[in-house]
Amino acid sequence: PRFAYDLHDYYLDQLPRWQRPAFHALVAIVRPRFEAALNAMDKVLANSENVRARLERYVGCDAEVLHPPVRASDFPWREDRGYFLSTARLEDYKRVDRIVDAFKGLPSHRLVVTSDGSQRQALEALAADAPNISFTGSVSDARLAEWIGGALATVYLPRDEDFGLSPVESMAAGKPVLGVSEGGLLETVIPGETGWLLPPNPSVETIREAVLRIRPEAAHSMRAACERQAARFDLERFLEGARAALLGEER
Repeated sequence: PRFAYDLHDYYLDQLPRWQRPAFHALVAIVRPRFEAALNAMDKVLANSENVRARLERYVGCDAEVLHPPVRASDFPWREDRGYFLSTARLEDYKRVDRIVDAFKGLPSHRLVVTSDGSQRQALEALAADAPNISFTGSVSDARLAEWIGGALATVYLPRDEDFGLSPVESMAAGKPVLGVSEGGLLETVIPGETGWLLPPNPSVETIREAVLRIRPEAAHSMRAACERQAARFDLERFLEGARAALLGEER
């Protein structure tokens, strides 16, 4: 429950003062119950080194990393149709608003936002005067794979993401990722090989400048490296890791 630990101050800042005592009370209930549950477990698996370190830092828990799987074959490469893609949920901490704001200043660059969330209405209003930005809302898995496969690159800039499946799905389709050098993306995106990582908490101008530097030929040349990197997180690798963690079998 990140609201009770590393995102405590972030969530607190979003609340009006009159709601904050209730938030503090909720945290005071959640923390001991969560920690008691962890202490009762035989083994704790974290979905990334980022989460493993967070568990150790906040609750002294010794976890083992098992990255979540992506079935790479579900995300085939398709011909580049000349758009950038955002697949993050439309929530404040995913920073899709900065991506939209950046593309508002790039009228010759197309952005497709293929997700949904509590910020959708506000983001659509933000992009109302930008014909180069479009929203699809929630889509089926098959349609998502089509959008990913046809993109030039994926833009994914969440705040300290636990792991982040979206970058791996993008790389499975041979598409590089414009990401951020924090959280789980440090474990998945290889700068200069499978994408580009911006500094933590990037500004709109920084995002805009990075998009302008991405050339189609450079993105296309990363296809093989992207597919190789995504294969590290394929379902079979995950099952091997799960057997090793739970049954003591060798990977």
